Amino acid sequence: MEDDALIAQAEAWLAEDPDPDTREELARLIEDGNHAELTARFAGTLQFGTAGLRGELGAGPLRMNRSVVIRAAAGLAAYLKKQGTPHGNGTAGLVVIGYDARHKSRTFAEDTAAVMTGAGLRAAVLPRPLPTPVLAFAIRHLGAVAGVEVTASHNPPRDNGYKVYLGDGSQIVPPADAEIAAEIDAVASLTTVPRPTTGWDTLDDTVLEAYLARTDAVLSEDSPRTARTVYTAMHGVGKDVLLAAFARAGFPAPDLVTEQADPDPDFPTVAFPNPEEPGAMDLAFAKARETNPDLVIANDPDADRCAAAVQDGGDWRMLRGDEVGALLAAHLVRRGATGTFAESIVSSSLLGRIAEKAGLPYEETLTGFKWIARVDGLRYGYEEALGYCVDPDGVRDKDGITAALLLTELASELKSEDRTLLDLLDDLAVEHGLHATDQLSVRVKDLGLIAAAMRRLREQPPTELAGLRITKTEDLTEGTDKLPPTDGLRYTLGGARVVVRPSGTEPKLKCYLEVVIPVAAKADLPEARTKATALLTAVKQDLSEAAGI
Repeated sequence: MEDDALIAQAEAWLAEDPDPDTREELARLIEDGNHAELTARFAGTLQFGTAGLRGELGAGPLRMNRSVVIRAAAGLAAYLKKQGTPHGNGTAGLVVIGYDARHKSRTFAEDTAAVMTGAGLRAAVLPRPLPTPVLAFAIRHLGAVAGVEVTASHNPPRDNGYKVYLGDGSQIVPPADAEIAAEIDAVASLTTVPRPTTGWDTLDDTVLEAYLARTDAVLSEDSPRTARTVYTAMHGVGKDVLLAAFARAGFPAPDLVTEQADPDPDFPTVAFPNPEEPGAMDLAFAKARETNPDLVIANDPDADRCAAAVQDGGDWRMLRGDEVGALLAAHLVRRGATGTFAESIVSSSLLGRIAEKAGLPYEETLTGFKWIARVDGLRYGYEEALGYCVDPDGVRDKDGITAALLLTELASELKSEDRTLLDLLDDLAVEHGLHATDQLSVRVKDLGLIAAAMRRLREQPPTELAGLRITKTEDLTEGTDKLPPTDGLRYTLGGARVVVRPSGTEPKLKCYLEVVIPVAAKADLPEARTKATALLTAVKQDLSEAAGI
């Protein structure tokens, strides 16, 4: 873009910007003539998709800011009105809005409420920063036509995001995302968007109390409640709700990782506020070494994900999301659960084997709970990125609070039998084969590198990985008989599976690896694990070379 045109575009944006912080930031960039930074902010617009919006905070259409949020809210309101949102009694449809404790989250929530009110809809904002699953619950509990959660989940502190749900309590999927995006694009100027300063409701704790009451349905009435836990909220909003849920259930109060217990949008103790990232759980492990609990539990900052760690030998280690997914499934089967078990295509195939053995329906979906939550007759759904839906009648999304409750119940039951979660994982490996998973994840600054890697894999597809012949290659952009199209590749090998896809929420290329090793007896597990580790390492190396990453 030419300098004059770029400056003119930035000045036009500045003239409408309602936020003094981003106005000051943008005015300085214009005054300094910072062409590179202005181009980075004005070379396009932050795209609205099935993950809603997510990006770095700052001025301009390629950043998360009040101007972008107001446009997004106006587009959503226009979409809802075209869907016929007034209820049968003539009352305008309700949009319920939640937010986390990140920078600008409350402001973005209030802007959304103002836009909805100005558009003739009703709006209600949750009383304070609360976990995302509380918002997902509130949509159906209050009979809303839509919901918005302002959160960037486990992204770095510089980011924020905007997640949209419709009235069924599930996140949006196509074609709703494209239709909302079109309405956003049709917002010519912020001056055309009415934003009254009053007229919406701020909810009290009644909705939160109803959510907590619903958690009773997660646990068995007569189950033991003895497992001791260490808990970290990862500087997010999960602590108070999780402690209330644990107290209500009668579990021992968790020992808190105090340095990470309270909301802090700067996330000072972690490089990335994601329990899966290296170092993120170090403080939790240190606390566990002091207190010797049965289980370590972590939520991500908006508490829709649940991580767990166990003592393994002389120290503590994180359980993989696939391991927790299998443990919860086995626990539900043992309790006599009925209904469909579902997971995303990047998660371990062990869930399918557990469901088959139990005679339960099983479904695979595309990545994300926007798909998993829509499975007919869903009883339990999970994906490997620490997301678990254990009470779909209450929350049609991943829920890190109820997952923590159910996992702690399982740990309590095993403790009463003088067993551990690791013992149950061993049993599952002997019964169904050792399902070992790993991930090759590459974070990039230049998104073109991801596109190049996907293009290379399509143009020069590998024929084998780790000496295992690829027996089937699926380009998921074409869809399958059960899956809609998505940007991804799936390879089936003899005793292994690989899925490659760009992340939908972060600048990452993600490769999901699984190998399955038959196990005749528990004594064979050490050798099977050694073999699986070697195979995964070799697959990762060969795949990295094939993709050029």
